[in-house]
Amino acid sequence: MAQRTWHMFTVIILIFTVLSLVGDVFSQSAAPWYENMPAVTMDYKVHIDAGKEDCYYQYVPAGATFYASYQVLKGGDGMCGFAVRHPNGQIVHPYEWRQSAEYADQSSAGGYYAVCIDNQFSRFAGKLVNLYLSVIRYDMWEKYAKEVEELDMNIKNFTTSIQFVERNINDILQYQYHSRARESRDYNLLQDNNVYVLRWSVIQILAIAATATLQVYFVRKLFEVKENSSKTRI
Repeated sequence: MAQRTWHMFTVIILIFTVLSLVGDVFSQSAAPWYENMPAVTMDYKVHIDAGKEDCYYQYVPAGATFYASYQVLKGGDGMCGFAVRHPNGQIVHPYEWRQSAEYADQSSAGGYYAVCIDNQFSRFAGKLVNLYLSVIRYDMWEKYAKEVEELDMNIKNFTTSIQFVERNINDILQYQYHSRARESRDYNLLQDNNVYVLRWSVIQILAIAATATLQVYFVRKLFEVKENSSKTRI
């Protein structure tokens, strides 16, 4: 009996040891997977319900460039509120009720930024919003250059060219995002106008048909002769 109790106690100790090791591994890997990448861009289409506010959190390493922008594609008056909260809790981009807006931090202190889209002023109409986020670490190229210099390989000019090309590519990506957002908004506006014209055309056709039917009915009633009125008394 004592030997069985000792075995059970040993198994329990092993289980707790394994669980603590697994917890340490997960706590060490809690950082975002893109933390050590030179650049990350994300493009979302999100639906904001009427009277609601949605916030999205983006991790930005220290020294990186953070860029966020949005554009309302469809719904209601086509405008939403947009605000950005710094990792220290300060509102660096206050709320503005607009169709589109953007924010950029060229040298972030690091941490999680909160990007909030507000639709609380719209009580009945939801909004479809295009949200674009990018995190760029230009200092990573300098790190790569130093690693290469340690191997006695002088490619400083090549690294400078890569940085220049990357900046241009990021500018092009931002331009493409704005172009896609405008195209999506124009397409949704065209669809809404088409539905609006079709709906009112059907209503007008039904109204004209109903009016014509009523006119024919009342004209026939005017010329209708009752049989009792044609009889004469003797």
